[in-house]
Amino acid sequence: MGRAFVYVILGGGVSAGYAALEFVKRGVSNGELCIISDESVAPYERPALSKGYLLPEAAARLPSFHTCVGANEERLTPKWYREHGVELVLGTGVKSADVKRKTLLTTTGETISYKVLIVATGARALKLEEFGVNGSDAENVCYLRDIADANRLVSAIQSSPGGNAVVIGGGYIGMECAASLVINKISVTMVFPEEHCMARLLTPKIASYYEEYYKSRGVNFVKGTVLSSFDFDDNGKVTAVNLKTGTKISVDMVVVGIGIRPNTGLFEGQLTLEKGGIKVNGMFQSSNSSVYAIGDVAAFPVKAFGEMRRLEHVDSARKSAKHAVSAIMEPGKTGEFDYIPFFYSRVFTLSWQFFGDNVGEVVYYGEISAAGSTFGAYWVNKGHVVGAFLEGGTKEEYEAIAKVTRLRPAIEDLAELERQGLAFAVTVSQKPVASPPPIEVSSSTSVLLLERPLYAWHATAGVVLAASIAAFAYYYGKRRRRW
Repeated sequence: MGRAFVYVILGGGVSAGYAALEFVKRGVSNGELCIISDESVAPYERPALSKGYLLPEAAARLPSFHTCVGANEERLTPKWYREHGVELVLGTGVKSADVKRKTLLTTTGETISYKVLIVATGARALKLEEFGVNGSDAENVCYLRDIADANRLVSAIQSSPGGNAVVIGGGYIGMECAASLVINKISVTMVFPEEHCMARLLTPKIASYYEEYYKSRGVNFVKGTVLSSFDFDDNGKVTAVNLKTGTKISVDMVVVGIGIRPNTGLFEGQLTLEKGGIKVNGMFQSSNSSVYAIGDVAAFPVKAFGEMRRLEHVDSARKSAKHAVSAIMEPGKTGEFDYIPFFYSRVFTLSWQFFGDNVGEVVYYGEISAAGSTFGAYWVNKGHVVGAFLEGGTKEEYEAIAKVTRLRPAIEDLAELERQGLAFAVTVSQKPVASPPPIEVSSSTSVLLLERPLYAWHATAGVVLAASIAAFAYYYGKRRRRW
């Protein structure tokens, strides 16, 4: 028993939905495209799970946040897939893949063959057991990666009115879930081993601003230690969290956000892996020419940095999906992916955006200690701006830092950059477009000098892309605050 398709998308996350829409836009024929997902619902916007889905009132629920509403495009409900001849194989896992034979064997025993495969398997949440702590199966211990996790978390919240929660982890999931728990009138203690929250992205100085704001909302921070064990009642429910420092914290519920691991298992030994994910080129093509990878599972060349990166953010998932489909359908008209990493978050009344890379010297501006203030930072590496962060900006200001990051202007005086602050980005963004300096890109076989396009329209297209990202995030925040 089996079926054959021209294109198969393996995985049902954000990138799968955006890839499907791009295929349809580019004229894929009925019956040529199939999506296989172990989730029971069509692809949806995952950011909703840590925001609007957890609200105590008027919570977001499907079908309202199916892809691709996050980019202000069509909402792809199951009906949309049927009407466009896209086969949805939901609630079905894949237990083996053979990239030479171009076949997938599902958990139901069906063999599905393809001509082109897009791997959009994303990543799974790391479990406590991988760090020697048991208890993930307790009813009041929650993770957050998919709809099933979100429903479990909602149930735990509703069962703990006015209760106490411990959030394990100080990254994206930890910070956003902590905010949602506070909104649900649950007392929150955050526990993580780093010296400050969001340690992979934020500097200690910026992180302290958010920690102080969270404290003003009643959140307690326990930093520099980790979970060692749980206490359970007779029903197997967690009643206390034990830390390695010896501290015991009584709890009604626990949320765990300690990182993710890309789902590459099906392709180990068949495709080249790097940075924990599937290595692809600038067209998202893997070491097997018939297999592409997108989203969290893909390690792709970031031209602006001159190195391979695997990015864990919804913006990268959306854009990598569109670019891969373009490369598949119109390879002669599709250039290499030229992406400036972009991260954003909105919690409580706070909203920040970050573009580029957080390496080099940091130059701060604005009143970081003042509640509700607008402040930011530039990262300067080898004499050029390579990253920019802004809290509380306007649409135009976010567009400005996006543009300055892509242009990478030279900086001769850090003190002057600090003095100008945000005005520097605004001024640069208003000047005629100039080409960024060339970047040295190293690989295992050679060192290349990549020149940015010298034609004005090429550079302008890049700026428009960065600006559109910022504009979307601003619109998304204003119009879809619940998510």
